[in-house]
Amino acid sequence: MKNFLEELKRVNPKDPGSWPWPIKLLGLASLLVGIVAAGAVFDWQDQWEALQKSEQEEGKLKETFLAKKKEAINLDIYKQQLKDIELSFGALLKQLPNRAEMDALIIDINQAGLGRGLQFDLFKPAPRENISEFYAELPISITVTGSYHDMGAFASDIAQLPRIVTLNDVKLAPGKGGGLVMEAVAKTYRYLDEAEIAKQRAAAAPKPAAKPAPAKGAK
Repeated sequence: MKNFLEELKRVNPKDPGSWPWPIKLLGLASLLVGIVAAGAVFDWQDQWEALQKSEQEEGKLKETFLAKKKEAINLDIYKQQLKDIELSFGALLKQLPNRAEMDALIIDINQAGLGRGLQFDLFKPAPRENISEFYAELPISITVTGSYHDMGAFASDIAQLPRIVTLNDVKLAPGKGGGLVMEAVAKTYRYLDEAEIAKQRAAAAPKPAAKPAPAKGAK
């Protein structure tokens, strides 16, 4: 090692041909390392980053492909689930009256209370329906007087109506004659016809922005 260092001190940097072979090999190795390092810094860096980016995109594409493949395999299952949902939705829809049947349903609610011996002190449908995307909700404020047993039977009769009716915000208080007074909001629902649904969708659709008025004097 000492002899090598002494030879390295005696070499003439201007005359590489006279260098000993070990020093020549060391110089070539150093030159090769310098070329590789310079290439990595000035040329290969962008290619390396592009390669990493391509590998990341390849990974995302593989994930997308596997997800699509899984959906394709389960397509028949999804179709059957969609049919089941449509059937369930149709069955629920049949439990909602149309506009012409609403009056009869309101009468059914009233008759359910009278049939149980309840006295209606208030039976007031709301002046307007609450419109949703596919159905309309009509709240009816009621106040009835009667026994606890009759009120329970009335609530059971409401639940067994062929159309959907719910009792909400129920409040019970002692009555003057010894019975109970029940205040509640009965909500009935009906499905919207096609014209009403189209009107709802048109109202919910975003409106185009108004064009600015031309400046005065502009032609």
